[in-house]
Amino acid sequence: MPLGRILVVDDDVNLLELIKMRLESADYDVTVAREEEKSIAAFKEHIFDLCIVDLMLLKMDGIALMKEFHGINPEVPTIILTANSSIKKAVEAMQKGAYSYLTKPFESHDLLLQIEKAVENRKLNSEIKRLKGLLHEQFDFANIIARSAKMRSVLDVVTRIAKLDSTVHIHGESGTGKELIAKAIHLASDRKDKAFVALNCAALPETLLESELFGHEKGAFTGAVKSTKGLFTQAHGGTLFLDEIGDMPMATQSKLLRALQERQFYPVGSEIPIDVDVRVIVATNKDLEEQVRKGLFRDDLFYRIHVIPIYLPPLRERKEDIVPLVEQFLTKCAQQMKKEVKGLTPEALRKLMLHDWPGNIRELENTIEYAVAMTQKETITEDYVLQTKAVALDGSQGVPRDKQAFPDDHLKPLKDARDAFEREYLVQVLAMTEGNVSQAARLAGKYRADFYDLLKKHDLKVDDFKRTKPSLSN
Repeated sequence: MPLGRILVVDDDVNLLELIKMRLESADYDVTVAREEEKSIAAFKEHIFDLCIVDLMLLKMDGIALMKEFHGINPEVPTIILTANSSIKKAVEAMQKGAYSYLTKPFESHDLLLQIEKAVENRKLNSEIKRLKGLLHEQFDFANIIARSAKMRSVLDVVTRIAKLDSTVHIHGESGTGKELIAKAIHLASDRKDKAFVALNCAALPETLLESELFGHEKGAFTGAVKSTKGLFTQAHGGTLFLDEIGDMPMATQSKLLRALQERQFYPVGSEIPIDVDVRVIVATNKDLEEQVRKGLFRDDLFYRIHVIPIYLPPLRERKEDIVPLVEQFLTKCAQQMKKEVKGLTPEALRKLMLHDWPGNIRELENTIEYAVAMTQKETITEDYVLQTKAVALDGSQGVPRDKQAFPDDHLKPLKDARDAFEREYLVQVLAMTEGNVSQAARLAGKYRADFYDLLKKHDLKVDDFKRTKPSLSN
């Protein structure tokens, strides 16, 4: 199977044949064309992973041809070939959507490296799109919000490991969406047509947890009036998701370890083993390595489940995702309550952006649900967001998180603290202006060029903040 399908367009027959020979020897499927019309016809007829286009062609330049390709399928990346004297034009091509450019003459390994990166990027984007499509079809959420680099990284891991059968360990604070990611892994796997079975290990006492996992025979214990199948059996061929595995009792841990090692288990009260084909995904908000050190979690089980770790960042570390999450929850709550609520005022949105979100996405959803329920207008004002204060056991008002005194060992160096504040400020400004750089620079009191320098410094991309939906404020 070829590594990818590539269309090469150049009016130089010798170069065309040379590129074709090199790429085919590297195991790519290659289509070549000298004339623009033939290349467009080929692009319409076949699905390509990449186009390589010479900047100077017979009837049009490579940029114009690239635009033709993008009009047919905008997701196919293009590499522009150019002479040294035309680098300025090549940079223009990059600004207009080219993936990259190479100057002639170029080394074969440079071309292959560019192609490898472009094809890999194309396939990754296609897989993420397919994954989101599956989620949209089968669940009542439109997609996994992943504007932030950290969440895009999570989706990258999901797409890479979904089709494997390795055990996955998802860890992160409560409310970060661990079960959502587990479902995404299941839906992107070859097990998607089989069952996804979930169990919260902290919700059952030890006496019932083993029976729930492995099933039991009639008469195995008081109240066992009939034989039942456990969740392992119910998930056969599919995926078993064990949430809050850090709360699993030690006795049950040993039996789970045996089931994972042998792919076989005994129902409670039975002497007949049952073979099972299950992909196991576990999740916890606890530090399992610390639990192992304290003797509260088996080290052998930890190494058995900690094959592919996925860390879900808290919402305070992915504030780029707050605006699209607000949109999602606002639409959902307004529909459920049958209310014409169209958005939030800039002040209300700013308040959400500044909050620390100890309860993460779950807290944000509850906040939006409360605001939609309470407002009597089309636009939610700051009066209806984050009004509740924590109350201490003695009845006194809790100290807001942003006003708490931090121990010395939690203090960051001044430069790190300044950089963290600067990045968060930029995220807030871009979110409020929906990626409008002119507006954002004006609010920040910066020249556009200086503002762009700050964005580059903090690896922030303006496109991540641009909106395809109506504004949150009127």
